[in-house]
Amino acid sequence: MHSTDHGSHPCGVTVGDLNKDAHLDIVVANSGNDNVGIFLGQGNRSFSSQATFFMGLSSNPYSVAVLDMDNDTLWDVAVTNFGTNSVTVLFGYSNGSFASRKLFQSGFGSSPYAITVGDVNQDNLPDIVTSNNGDGTISFISKTC
Repeated sequence: MHSTDHGSHPCGVTVGDLNKDAHLDIVVANSGNDNVGIFLGQGNRSFSSQATFFMGLSSNPYSVAVLDMDNDTLWDVAVTNFGTNSVTVLFGYSNGSFASRKLFQSGFGSSPYAITVGDVNQDNLPDIVTSNNGDGTISFISKTC
């Protein structure tokens, strides 16, 4: 077992090879601590200690997905922020860290909850789809980075 810290209230989790070392890494949304945690896979079912990335005060990150949003062949992480009605995309470096981020507002009271990734508009580029618990809608974010 790996700790996500006291009071972290881990919600969403996904895996991807964020640092291109052929070992899967774990990404977790820690809603209680307003951060996203990354556990880098080291092989033989072992992982690094959690590295965290703050999403903002009262952001309550809830769900995470891995995709290549900026077409640089490096994995990025998309995060639903339930508390701030937004989606954050963290743009990845090849070492499992992140260079920058882009914030997408999903609308007042939307409270984005679940997230998935796919080529919804059939343009051969990844898109983000979220379900919004607060207003009963879904949001679609086309690759615009």
